[in-house]
Amino acid sequence: MTAEARLAAIVDSSFDAIVGKDINSIITDWNPAAERMFGYTADEAIGHSILMLIPESLHDEEIEIIRKIKNGERVESFDTTRRRKDGSLISVSLTISPIKDENGTIVAASKIARDITAKRENERRIRYLLREVNHRVKNQFAVILSMIRETANRTQTNEEFMRHIRERITALSRSHDLLVSSEWSGASLFELVQEHLKPFGHEERIALSGPLVTLQPNAVQYLGMAFHELGTNSAKYGALSNSAGHIDVRWSIDGEEIHVEWKELSGERGGADVDPTRRGFGNVVLQRIAPQSVGGRATLDRFPDGVTWSLKAPTRYVVAQHLEAQDEPPAYSI
Repeated sequence: MTAEARLAAIVDSSFDAIVGKDINSIITDWNPAAERMFGYTADEAIGHSILMLIPESLHDEEIEIIRKIKNGERVESFDTTRRRKDGSLISVSLTISPIKDENGTIVAASKIARDITAKRENERRIRYLLREVNHRVKNQFAVILSMIRETANRTQTNEEFMRHIRERITALSRSHDLLVSSEWSGASLFELVQEHLKPFGHEERIALSGPLVTLQPNAVQYLGMAFHELGTNSAKYGALSNSAGHIDVRWSIDGEEIHVEWKELSGERGGADVDPTRRGFGNVVLQRIAPQSVGGRATLDRFPDGVTWSLKAPTRYVVAQHLEAQDEPPAYSI
């Protein structure tokens, strides 16, 4: 095989679009990858201006490229946008080199175009995720400061304060881990409840039921706090503090509203109604912070032998849709 034949084979088999053009921007060469990338066959492209691939707003790019080629100046590789035959736009990385004749005169140019649409999308997604993480971390700082303030006001000793703060920050980290594992896109309601009740054990006495629901990141964080407080209260004073109690967590979607209900029976009369801190931070989380964070409303009812917490909220503030199509819930104060 001659050198020319080998070169032609390389060009034909390349995954990158390789296009030749003269110094008047007329297409002279068009490999199969160019056809796949831009949609034009070689017959449709050769003999026409390269401007057919360039959005009108970017025509100045070609003018500058031809100027540099004619002057023998180096054209640095750059990322830009080109137009396919069907009118859709594609992000490409361009490498342009001059072509000289036997006398060393620049007579044409070769252009290698690499599809970087996936790269651009990944970069956009990373930027969005960084903004999202920054926003959520700031929220977490606010929540932690609130935890410290409210817990300090409701504890008698440093040891008690440290224990409650450690438990609550650990609970926040559990929700955070779920979000990280999903690239901050959310977490299923089943996973969230299961993760926050896992430390208390007694899984055989906890029933979870409801449709498959993926929660928005905001809902994951604040509903996670609620389930932690419910689980802690149950382990200390309610259904999980004895051998006879039972917890039933159910959720459903009715139209544009989600309904979540926690119902526990202690199995011992009076066993769920002796929590001396029920006016504390946990109560604030269940009746104010969690429902307000998702634009909803909640009720907390205590009975001689049980506890029921019910939350109703608009699905647009709770259920995940497209990563960037989520509505922000109304502002609330902690």
